Amino acid sequence: MLRGRHEEQESLRRLLAGARTTSGGALILLGAAGMGKTALLDLAAAEAHDFTVLRVCGVVPEAQVAFSGLHGLLRPVTTALAALPPARAAILQRVMELGVADAGLALPAAALDLLSAVAARRPLLVCVDDVHHLDAASRDVLFFAARRVARERVALVFTADAGYTGPGGVPSRVLAPLTGDATRELTDDLSPVRLGDDLRVSLERVAQGNPLALGELVGSLTPDQLTGAAPPPESLPPAGRLWRAHADRLAGMPSGTRDLLLLIAADPDLDTATLLRAAGPRCPLIGLEPAERSNIVRAAGDRYVFSEPAMRAVVYDDASAARRRAAHRVLANLLDAGHQRLRRAWHRAAALDGPAEELGDELAAAAEATRRQGGHPEPFLALERAAELTERGDVRAARLASAARHASMAGRPQHARSLLARLRSLTISEETRGQAELLQGSLELLAGETASAHDKFLAAAGWLLDRDRALGIRALVRAAEASYFAGDNQRFIAIARQAAAVRRSDDSAATQLMFEYLAGLAATFKGRHAEAAGPLRRVLRLASSVRTPAMPVWAGVASLLLGEDGHAHMLATRAVEVARNRGSDSALPHLLESVIQAEIWMGRYDSVAANAMEGLRLAQETGRLNAAGHHLAWLALTAAVHGDEETCRIRAQAAFELADAHGLGVAAALGNWALAHLDLAAGRVADAAARLGAERRNNHVVVRVMATPTFIEAAARTGDREQAAAALRVLGRWADSTRSPDRLALAMRCHALLAEPGEAERLFHDALDLHQQGSCEFETARTQLLFGGALRRGRRPTAARRHLREALETFERLGARQWAEQAGGELRAAGQTVRPALSSKTDQLTAQQLQIARLVADGATNREVAARLYLSPRTVEHHLRNIFAKLGIRSRVELVRLLS
Repeated sequence: MLRGRHEEQESLRRLLAGARTTSGGALILLGAAGMGKTALLDLAAAEAHDFTVLRVCGVVPEAQVAFSGLHGLLRPVTTALAALPPARAAILQRVMELGVADAGLALPAAALDLLSAVAARRPLLVCVDDVHHLDAASRDVLFFAARRVARERVALVFTADAGYTGPGGVPSRVLAPLTGDATRELTDDLSPVRLGDDLRVSLERVAQGNPLALGELVGSLTPDQLTGAAPPPESLPPAGRLWRAHADRLAGMPSGTRDLLLLIAADPDLDTATLLRAAGPRCPLIGLEPAERSNIVRAAGDRYVFSEPAMRAVVYDDASAARRRAAHRVLANLLDAGHQRLRRAWHRAAALDGPAEELGDELAAAAEATRRQGGHPEPFLALERAAELTERGDVRAARLASAARHASMAGRPQHARSLLARLRSLTISEETRGQAELLQGSLELLAGETASAHDKFLAAAGWLLDRDRALGIRALVRAAEASYFAGDNQRFIAIARQAAAVRRSDDSAATQLMFEYLAGLAATFKGRHAEAAGPLRRVLRLASSVRTPAMPVWAGVASLLLGEDGHAHMLATRAVEVARNRGSDSALPHLLESVIQAEIWMGRYDSVAANAMEGLRLAQETGRLNAAGHHLAWLALTAAVHGDEETCRIRAQAAFELADAHGLGVAAALGNWALAHLDLAAGRVADAAARLGAERRNNHVVVRVMATPTFIEAAARTGDREQAAAALRVLGRWADSTRSPDRLALAMRCHALLAEPGEAERLFHDALDLHQQGSCEFETARTQLLFGGALRRGRRPTAARRHLREALETFERLGARQWAEQAGGELRAAGQTVRPALSSKTDQLTAQQLQIARLVADGATNREVAARLYLSPRTVEHHLRNIFAKLGIRSRVELVRLLS
């Protein structure tokens, strides 16, 4: 099975189907080495079981031998020459024997006749691999035929490098890198054992969606790399086919070109102006032209980049050690010691331009001083190199520990683990040991089991409290966070109690904030909301004087628990902006969760979906798998709000799988809430009540309270008023403690659902008054729907219609399809005709189907839609077939007309 090449396979099948019915054609498959071009040719040949198949492959040694390619292709069918007119047969015979032909149409026409004669008995498939290496004379003949087989039983398929321009008049497809889903599936196919998630992410980062690269990387893994004791590969294996293919291309370059390429490989951030200065008059920039023509490098803004990222390591490693040091020395002398401090120190260390210890000190100081992630070199690589240059054992250990911390921040958990593993063979200080223990827990919390992370943090806290008090308290907070993610409230409360026992009056503001944060959340989890308000307020007060990466998250949580959603959103948004400016992509998945939590309360579901989609992508790219579980659950909830059942169930199930594997109580509870919301919107009230009433997947106290209005509505409609009343008592205590209009409105709505008819009307009016002071339009519409329905059932249709009309308009504007259907049904039952939506045909589509339809109508390919929505191309095609069936159309052209 070819993973991620479904569209290309369908193109080949259509080509073969046409050739079977005298509607031949041709196709050029373009792509970098290793992208699967030959595999697609093999697939075409395998599917052409009723065809005559002719194959040839272009090779460099014969590229200058005229008609060598035609000779290799047509030699198996020379017996068919007898079916041609003698003159044309003679032309081809001369070419086959002597390799010469007169100019003009005679030879191309004769070759086309021969292909037609062969196809007269059975359809014919012509496969030409690496057509860019075929001799020019053969190429001209074959492309001549390719443009003229529309009425023949002939299909021609060519492959060529991505930079090949190709002839006019022959369709082409570019093989893009594999998407995330296809890459993961291929990794599973290739690996004899299940790879760890962070190792998988590392391999995918190097492979860049190249199937052959991924296969060779998986095949090169050592036992230590599989266990995490050694860092994952950072480049292709030098003995592999892909490395050799890149090396062969490089070998054809002039020496001056290779010198320029080495400078670019030595510093990927090198701008063109500095490259000109580094090259000097002996090696002008025009020397890069051969590499540009061969698509080895291309201009990108103010610098040159390698067209295929893997080529950088080939260029660098192909050079001798002396040439590499010389290139680094030139670059070090050109870079500024101020704002280019880290790059300059890196090049000096690589050039060994001084005593090793001094170079190590300079490099470590520069790495610790940089605040931006993602540039060259990454701080963790610089610190690792500084450790290698250091003889002092304690200093080396401290630098390795710091390198591991920076690797974790850069989204390289596997590399971080391997750096920590190297500490075991060194004598390390107590401070370094404590930092390493804390980092072990952080790595587990990011991508491992929450229970294991909790234990590691507690162990680190026990080690640190007597040695580094502030760091020890931080370890306790992290242990509590692990308990929070797991949904283990009792452990969280126990840790808060342990922290309170070691609190001192002279603690710094940052340490005081951590104590207050633990105390406020512990009181909340115990249901003592009035008691929690004091510590939570003090968290917000102290936050203005504390500058730590975790501060906006802690302050945001405190704001949400106090009902101050706008302030929480502002803090989280500001933290995301800072992380983006610093290039800290690995921090974004967690920070985006803080934004999402505020937006959920504010009813901004479109923004939630966009942020969760980005958070999911970044979490998977940086190995933050636990954050990925949370974002999948948020996406399930937004799909439920929009009434997209299929997407909701798929994403909830994916969240459950991660939750079960990693002990993620938050993700499980959110996914469960999403499915319950879906049930309630679809009218399956008993299913919704049962889902939220069950203990399994519903044991996270915060999410359970957030889902309480959903449970109370479902329970009330099934007649379970006792359970609903008990849940309302919990919700009411929290809502009353916050003074948030949105939360108070929800509690008031729930009171109305459980009240007698006369009292219920007053409570519904009070709830709507509170909604007007809040910010959540969706929940306002939900209250209007419930109130309108109650009025209608109370035989007051005129009073019901206004609330139901406003609810319907809001649901339609927000794209909440199932809720709009409920409101429309109630409005019709109240005696009002409901106008069909302007796009009545598209109303049949789910929210995701409509999104896909709009993207396709705008001209996006299935692959582009898949990348945009983080789906596989096959899933997009499945949705597109359903879209066509629901809309009664057959083509993308009709879809454009319908949606225009």
